[in-house]
Amino acid sequence: MITEIADISVLPDKQEQFADAVREGLAFVSDTPGFRRARLTRSIETPTRFVLLIEWDTVEAHTVTFRESENFTRWRGAVGPFFDGPPHVEHVAEVAAHPR
Repeated sequence: MITEIADISVLPDKQEQFADAVREGLAFVSDTPGFRRARLTRSIETPTRFVLLIEWDTVEAHTVTFRESENFTRWRGAVGPFFDGPPHVEHVAEVAAHPR
């Protein structure tokens, strides 16, 4: 399993609309084979900064299966208008964890 981390800057005064668009748009993401779960977080100090964390079975589930699908086009159509620049996206693998 890998985690996609998308660091997203949102246009000022569009934060609530962006969060609503993500809630609705995650239906497109979750419909993709290899998707596991997702959560959206928002910075306390910088309210226009959001971090979207999506767990995938593999990097390819995100970069190929999702990105090359119509679901990606629908997703970007829903959330893209709120971006204040392109998101920074990386993939990470878990190295250590603690149960609490």
